[in-house]
Amino acid sequence: MEQVLVILESLALTDVVDIAIVTLLFYSISLLFRGTQAVALFRGIALLAIGLISVAAVLRLQALSWLLANSLTALVIAIPVIFQPEIRRVLERLGRSAFFGTRLAPEATRVSVIDEIHKATSKLSSRRHGALIVLQRNSSLQEYIRTGVGLEAVVTADLLATLFWPRTELHDGAVIIDDTGQIAAASCVLPITASRNLPNPNLGTRHRAAVGISEVGDALCVVVSEETGKISLTNGGRMILDLDAQRLQLILGGVYGPDQADQLPLARRVRELRDDFLLRLQTRRRQGAQT
Repeated sequence: MEQVLVILESLALTDVVDIAIVTLLFYSISLLFRGTQAVALFRGIALLAIGLISVAAVLRLQALSWLLANSLTALVIAIPVIFQPEIRRVLERLGRSAFFGTRLAPEATRVSVIDEIHKATSKLSSRRHGALIVLQRNSSLQEYIRTGVGLEAVVTADLLATLFWPRTELHDGAVIIDDTGQIAAASCVLPITASRNLPNPNLGTRHRAAVGISEVGDALCVVVSEETGKISLTNGGRMILDLDAQRLQLILGGVYGPDQADQLPLARRVRELRDDFLLRLQTRRRQGAQT
């Protein structure tokens, strides 16, 4: 106890700040890794390392101790490879921070896009035609646009309904609306999420792809279920289920609407945090209702 008091008395203000920064850093990293397969993998590596170190220390195993001590270099090289998706996600979030501004389409274009998506999803939902519509914001989606068929077309409800008609060649895949507010490509291949924190574990590939594209960047993704006709929206790796076309329009107006380009960097960040909190809150409520 006396040693603890001595240590506390010797702490300077810079030491407190240093500890707070390191704590905040580890906490932020844990939030980014939460809900991914990396958590279980990291836990397994940590338990294995602690177990081997304990055995080597208790039994005084010289060879094992030497192996563990010299494996740190290999571990430093292996960590970026093992956790590559999560590290990429962190760097992309840093790259699209408020310091680098925004690349959203003009206000009038975004209003028109929201209105046309509202009309299209209403038709698709009533017909039970599956759909994936990705809205690009600040993060580049060029690598996914290249997987589809380029269109560079104006967004209209009729065109979206036609692209997702089951008998067309381009219905299987996602439509990506780029940062100019145009349909960049159709039949695009999206990444599948590895997250276990889905609101419904029975979600199909279409919904998992929608979550996946929202995890690798800040894109929004609208999903229409082929089985039920229900509409969903993903943002930041979170999903809102069971929307109708009217509610979808209201939410898109908040996260993609005309007020986004006029926000100051700090205000825009606060708004994004609020939207993420609301998405998490609704997801937890649905999970609680299912249990």
